[in-house]
Amino acid sequence: MTRSVMARLTLVPLAVGAGLVAPTLPASAAAPAPAVAQTPVAAPVLAAAAAERYVDSANCDNDGDGSASSPFCTISQAADVVRPGETVLVRPGDYRESVVVTRSGTEGAPITFRAVNGPGRSATVVKVGKRRGGNGNESAFTLPGVHDVVLDGFLAAGEGTAEAVLVDGSSRITLDRLVASEYDAPAAVRITGASRDVTVSRGAFRSGSGLVVDPGVSGAVVTASTFTQSGITVRDAPGTKIVGNTLETDCTLAVNVTGTSPGVSIRNNILETATGALSDAEACETPSEATAIAVSAESVPQTVADYNLIEPASGGPLYRWGATEYASLPEFLTATGHGAHDIAAVPWLRAADAVERPYYEIGQNSPAVDSADATAEGVSRTDLLDNPHTDDPTKANTGTGSGYHDRGAVEAQGPVTVKELPIRRKAGGTPLDVTVDLSVTTAWTTDGPLGKVSRNWSDENNRRVLPLGPEGHRFRRAGRVCEAHQVSFNDFRKFRETPVTTCLVLGAAYTPVSPQRVLDTRAAIGGVGTVPIPPGRTATLSISWLTGVPEMDVTAVVLNVTATQPTAAGFLQVFPVGGPADVSSVNFVAGETVPNLVTVPVLDAREVTIVNKSSGTVHVVADLQGYYSASGSGFRSVAPLRVLDTRSAGNSAFAPNSGRTLDLSGRVPSGATAVVLNVTVTAPTTSGVLTVHPFGTAVPVASNLNFVAGQTIPNLVMVPVVNGKVAIQNVSSGRTHVVADLAGWFGGGATDVFVPFGPTRIYDTRGGEGTPLGSNVSEGFSVPYIDRLSGTTIGQPTALVANLTVTAPTKAGVVTAYPYGSTQPTASNVNYVAGETAANHVIVGVGTDGKVALLNNSSGDAHLIVDQAGYFINGAS
Repeated sequence: MTRSVMARLTLVPLAVGAGLVAPTLPASAAAPAPAVAQTPVAAPVLAAAAAERYVDSANCDNDGDGSASSPFCTISQAADVVRPGETVLVRPGDYRESVVVTRSGTEGAPITFRAVNGPGRSATVVKVGKRRGGNGNESAFTLPGVHDVVLDGFLAAGEGTAEAVLVDGSSRITLDRLVASEYDAPAAVRITGASRDVTVSRGAFRSGSGLVVDPGVSGAVVTASTFTQSGITVRDAPGTKIVGNTLETDCTLAVNVTGTSPGVSIRNNILETATGALSDAEACETPSEATAIAVSAESVPQTVADYNLIEPASGGPLYRWGATEYASLPEFLTATGHGAHDIAAVPWLRAADAVERPYYEIGQNSPAVDSADATAEGVSRTDLLDNPHTDDPTKANTGTGSGYHDRGAVEAQGPVTVKELPIRRKAGGTPLDVTVDLSVTTAWTTDGPLGKVSRNWSDENNRRVLPLGPEGHRFRRAGRVCEAHQVSFNDFRKFRETPVTTCLVLGAAYTPVSPQRVLDTRAAIGGVGTVPIPPGRTATLSISWLTGVPEMDVTAVVLNVTATQPTAAGFLQVFPVGGPADVSSVNFVAGETVPNLVTVPVLDAREVTIVNKSSGTVHVVADLQGYYSASGSGFRSVAPLRVLDTRSAGNSAFAPNSGRTLDLSGRVPSGATAVVLNVTVTAPTTSGVLTVHPFGTAVPVASNLNFVAGQTIPNLVMVPVVNGKVAIQNVSSGRTHVVADLAGWFGGGATDVFVPFGPTRIYDTRGGEGTPLGSNVSEGFSVPYIDRLSGTTIGQPTALVANLTVTAPTKAGVVTAYPYGSTQPTASNVNYVAGETAANHVIVGVGTDGKVALLNNSSGDAHLIVDQAGYFINGAS
């Protein structure tokens, strides 16, 4: 099989009763559990019971807690702590241990151990190296004196002469989908010690010994299982049900009911006791040893044999009933009254190419098709391959009940057509909700769903095995997301196909917050002490301050980062831990205080790195402005629009320590939750700070712009609005003019969502021949996006989120970013003076040809740099 991203992941099937259809239990299954001989160790007290525990021998830690991210190394570790209603999911691998299950479930909440089989290797339990007991052997699984336990899907083998699975004195036990083999042991699976109501379903007994039901056992059920060169022995175990199995014994006894075992039901089985190829069976050298069904005289009362299909080619007796052997059906029916619906004919079995989990299919011409007793007690609701019973329209329905159950363990299936709907946004969901759909159309009537899908979502470590159908999923973060799936109609017993993968680009919505200080190296806020960041050193900021929002669910955070008290010129790099770092975020000179808004994607480390790229020290302050996640508001960008200029006619500068309200109700819709403004301070008479905050709230400690007398400095602001209004506060002892340009808003019906992409440098006029942008020259550049090479138009950027830097300008001026192809606006993004390096965050709409334009409004030249943090896409597409 071609390895892919799926090959290293784990399969996680649904809980019992959903992805797995359990066999019908006998009526006695409701009986109370017997007293157990030993008291299980008490479970540790936990705050809340986990629904699932994980075991992974290849990717674990000895101190693992059994969670999906920190699995146990052994099944025994999980068995020591599992509680009623929990499922232990065992990932693929070899587990060289002997598992003794000492804990019990309840009738309504069993304990389940499930091997998560699927494409790739099976989860396997193999023999162990230690020894125990008089014969020096151990079983792979031992269930002593417990009740309400399920073992599902394991490939098990004991050590030496020990059984693969031993059920001893236990009740309400289900052994489902097991593959068991033992060459040296008398039994691969043994049910003993007065056990009650044990079901063996959909199993595969490979060459060697088979299944033994010991004296004192009652209510055992063996259904929908395959036996290869092995058989079933029932000894002094009344009421055992042997229903719907396929046995290929190679000249040995198939079903042996011995001792005193009255009331055994033997129905719907296929019994092939001849030798040679299945399609060309031959007589055995010792035909008397190749009896299909043997029932002792003491077991004959209430025992029933009917609806079985027996291959007569072995030359041996079809039945040994009591002390009499019967070589033909008419003879048996006349003498006993049993077998009225039995068939002696070629079953047309085909051995499937599935080495680890073998099974036999039946040909469409087989007399087993549509001829079984659907009402027989113990009939499984699905066949060995977890497929439904299916009506072959070319065959007469000669069975009882529905009329179209097949004999044996595997149901014949007709042609199927699979329809696949790839990953897409879920209508009415959050921006990170998706759905996929797989449906199957069958040419034949069925009594249940057909087929399974193994699916992996790109943000999970676990694969899930589910019935075919629609499935929804919420991704935790925005970006390129994928689902990969494989379809099987044989319970993944044989599999060669590579996964089908479909992908989509999702964006996140924005939640603004009132500015909140999360880092200050001057005041030990953010856990970084009270010293400045040394040259070339790093401060790491956790995002755990997002109260009520799981860190794994955050796509990006928006911070206003301020460099203050630098002792040398330089810049700060702000980027996610584990992400790229070849960008600049805040540029400064010695003694200067400079702020800049930064959008930082969040990666798995869930931390932000701030690096001081200078030869001196610098203090750093960071104020949280908002974050992107599944919940929140969409965005709408507009061409830069001036909404405030205190220098214009009829306006005046902000007075010292004064505030004003900026009413945008005529500019943004009534439902807007936040606005994006490029705010510029110009001509201040003293040093100070400018704070933009939600209308009607107290002025926060956080700041947006720091300035000194005579300076012109801009900064991008993303601020919540209240009734379409925001408040602006001049925190200084002097006067200052303020200019604000509207770049867009969140909420109010806006649908654009944010896709993290970077931080990465996407434009730099210093590269190549190093040509700066000339005086009053406008130049456009393409905005990179995730699927730009796929040829698709879906998910193309509607707006760019980036840091725009001007460096080495020869004269003073301003740079304006705007949608390419639109009219040059009366707005600015970066103000600079000759020789200065200045930067500002920008959110700007993408224009024609997927480009953004930059205008150098100056009488001199300047180099421009653009570091992308992400982009917006239309979330409705």
